[in-house]
Amino acid sequence: QDDCREFRSQFEATGRLSCTRENDPVRDASGRQHTNKCLMCAEKFKREAHRGGGIVQRNKLPTSERTNQVRCS
Repeated sequence: QDDCREFRSQFEATGRLSCTRENDPVRDASGRQHTNKCLMCAEKFKREAHRGGGIVQRNKLPTSERTNQVRCS
């Protein structure tokens, strides 16, 4: 189950999720406490993106394709 599904549509392609700073403490699956659910999800999304399971970087070729490109001068 995705605890953060309500925030996924708000997650920007730049890797950001805009959250309020309201104090409504919540703990993630590992037991770590966060100020509120949105901030917890923002951190979760950043970790997913870092692992490659989240954001797709636009206009950026995979490493394998970048190394095979030929420069035209």
